[in-house]
Amino acid sequence: MASPIKLRQIDEYRWEIPREGKMRTRGLIFASKEMIPKIQEDQSLQQVANVATLPGIEGPSMAMPDIHWGYGFPIGGVAAFNLEEGVVSPGGVGYDINCGVRLLRTNLPKEEVQPRVAELVDALFYHIPSGLGSRRKDFKLSMPTLKEVMRYGAAWAVKNGFGGPEDLDLIEAGGRIDGANPELVSQFAMDRGKDQLGTLGSGNHFVEVGYVEEVYDDEVAYKLGLSRGQITVIVHTGSRGLGHQVCDDYIKVMLKASAKYGIELPDKQLCCAPLNSTEGRQYLAAMAAAANFAFGNRQVITHWVRESFEQVFKMGPKHLGLELIYDVAHNIAKMETHIIDGKPKKLCLHRKGATRAFPPGHPETPAAYQETGQPVLIPGDMGRYSFVLVGTQKALTETFGSTCHGAGREMSRHQAMKVAKGRFIEKELAAKGIIVRGAGRATVAEEIPEAYKDVAHVVDVVHGAGIAKKVAKLKPLGVIKG
Repeated sequence: MASPIKLRQIDEYRWEIPREGKMRTRGLIFASKEMIPKIQEDQSLQQVANVATLPGIEGPSMAMPDIHWGYGFPIGGVAAFNLEEGVVSPGGVGYDINCGVRLLRTNLPKEEVQPRVAELVDALFYHIPSGLGSRRKDFKLSMPTLKEVMRYGAAWAVKNGFGGPEDLDLIEAGGRIDGANPELVSQFAMDRGKDQLGTLGSGNHFVEVGYVEEVYDDEVAYKLGLSRGQITVIVHTGSRGLGHQVCDDYIKVMLKASAKYGIELPDKQLCCAPLNSTEGRQYLAAMAAAANFAFGNRQVITHWVRESFEQVFKMGPKHLGLELIYDVAHNIAKMETHIIDGKPKKLCLHRKGATRAFPPGHPETPAAYQETGQPVLIPGDMGRYSFVLVGTQKALTETFGSTCHGAGREMSRHQAMKVAKGRFIEKELAAKGIIVRGAGRATVAEEIPEAYKDVAHVVDVVHGAGIAKKVAKLKPLGVIKG
């Protein structure tokens, strides 16, 4: 059903949903003119308008060019709430808490790796469990250890031999969200997650071996350690069953809280609680625990990526140079300080399918990237390309330091399965020089390249709007899918 929401074009990359009815602020959509008809096919614009009705919202209710229909908030949605009247909503974070992306560089040239991609992909597929309910039989956590992971995130992994301390400097928030309380995570959620650390899961999660096909900014690429023809690795996954269950558990809590605090909701999927309420604080503490699990998960997977490369290429870590460039979260609610009416103000930023894009000089931009801005990692589909960008001052002032997170789906998984019926997707991709291994044929079929927007168009919008700056394009050679 097409969206009845009216849009006003502001400029080439910005569209406004004017404030009306119970909206407390306007909607702001980043998109090209060509994208708008597709965006209007679902209810995501209505969701942008709905978010604008929530108490304590600061600035516009925003959506990035990868916008599509989500639970409550649109995917690609960004909204900031003040601490006095504002709310926190599980729908503004999503079911896969701290789903995120990390990028690794190597010292290996494409020419050296391409002939052995199939062998490398097989090694990765062997070492990193993938698929629905995936778990690694030789790596189980006791409950006390799982709680440590939820408290300390990537730091737990490093302390236990999965990577080095230098990795932590190159992860958003140092790989740990403060205030996590595992005691507020249900036993069922912990049971779902205890065997899933170091696993990809299903859906759009993947590990991708690629290479730098194109560089747009030589100086910034050099500072990020990227050069043409160099092999890279992307890891995309989140908090697995644990995060999903935390979201599910707290949606039930928030439905009651919304009624208790008299919060009028245009859609019950926007259920929320005041940030200063018991329910709001409990959700943030449980969400932080799930987010830390996700940081730990990507760190453990990175260790197994390194082991796979060492096994295939018979090289030590120093020669391989498999170093972390950055790790960003894109489903999270975080306390951040931003300038409102000329004064610093603490806000709760909901980014759901949106990536932080902090500029050069920002105190939360890692020391290594103080001159360039924080790396922004935007993966595409498994048949085309992904992009590396950096954050900008314009993003900080206009979008609370936020930009897009990926290509964004154009087809539902059901539609994709219908389109893929009778095709052998792995063969189609192999003909393009891309080796794919999936946990099952259905997984690969759901993730066909045409199920997604062309990420180049999405990236051109955020680059053109100035809320992230293009640095490099990465091309896939081999992919393991959930």
